[in-house]
Amino acid sequence: MAEAFLNQLAGDRFEAESAGLEAGTLNPLAVVVMGELGMDISGNRTKEVFEFIKAGKLFHYVITVCDETSGNRCPIFPGYAKRLHWNFPDPSALKGTYHEQREQTKKIRDAIKARIESWIKEIA
Repeated sequence: MAEAFLNQLAGDRFEAESAGLEAGTLNPLAVVVMGELGMDISGNRTKEVFEFIKAGKLFHYVITVCDETSGNRCPIFPGYAKRLHWNFPDPSALKGTYHEQREQTKKIRDAIKARIESWIKEIA
């Protein structure tokens, strides 16, 4: 979700790429709630963070948008990269009915979008 928002809101200044500690599948609820905003992320491929490291990619910013436990496990990227950590719950770990999980995922989506909008203003 963060990758899509940053590319939409500041794609003229940034090229956001997203990865996790392990490659997996897109969270179907994330796809649904992003679709509600007209953003189709269904074709996105999940990537493993080590793909970027092995490729020698360099970043100006590395922003983790996961819970504290996972955030502390993220590797250090080589080269200069300012590391930011934004603590958000993992939508795939949510409990409850489909409707409850969807509503919680929407709250996470909206919080991620608000944080990205705020950060873009901070660095402008």
